[in-house]
Amino acid sequence: MYQIKNFTDNDDVKVISELGPFKVAEYQRDLSVTPNSAITAYYSSEMNVRKRQLICDLSKANITIQAGAMQWMLGNVNATTGVKGVGDFLGKAMRGKVTGESAIKPEYTGDGLLVLEPTYKHLILMDTASWGGSVVLDDGLFLACDSSLKHKAVMRSNLSSAVAGSEGLFNLSLNGNGVFCIESECPKEELIEITLQNDVLKIDGNYAIAWSTSLGFTVERSGKSLIGSAASGEGLVNVYRGSGKVLMMPTAKMPNI
Repeated sequence: MYQIKNFTDNDDVKVISELGPFKVAEYQRDLSVTPNSAITAYYSSEMNVRKRQLICDLSKANITIQAGAMQWMLGNVNATTGVKGVGDFLGKAMRGKVTGESAIKPEYTGDGLLVLEPTYKHLILMDTASWGGSVVLDDGLFLACDSSLKHKAVMRSNLSSAVAGSEGLFNLSLNGNGVFCIESECPKEELIEITLQNDVLKIDGNYAIAWSTSLGFTVERSGKSLIGSAASGEGLVNVYRGSGKVLMMPTAKMPNI
């Protein structure tokens, strides 16, 4: 048995969201400041620039996290590589190579508590059920998920994406029933959710952070011709076709492709 004091019960720490085995704790103020940093810390708090941590309750589900994300764990917690053999290792290594994610994502089992490293990014909890059981994530956003979710590398619909854009040809997809957490540059309140029914969405830049696996994803010229694209000043755009959802962060500063 264990007890925790002065963590989530601290009046400066607020649980801002909770879903499945996950809780997101947010530090309302940075109290570990010096006279030289006090002004910055004050205005950071006023402008929602705050540290956040993901808390994982292993009694509710086994958890897979991004490599190096663990800060501390308490109680009956066992860490494994999640690798089930040589073939599984090679498959995960290959998927990590093409998606840009860590090849080995550690899996934590037991019934204790796992707390991840604090971050200034926004931690957003989602359920794959709201994505029809399969969702694709933009590169580098994955933080943690229910270990029952299967990880796959999803290839774009056109090979020209590999050379046309600055993003990779593959993205990480999560499949099955479970909850996952991503790190976003903008808060959930500013995310735009677009639902397509046999339609097309074109985005100038990698502002989409998640989309349904059912959607075709390509990189194309914004105009019908090279001259048209040059005249519009847009160049290449990310294109999502078909039926499904796209989650977009329009307020974040992201490099255009």
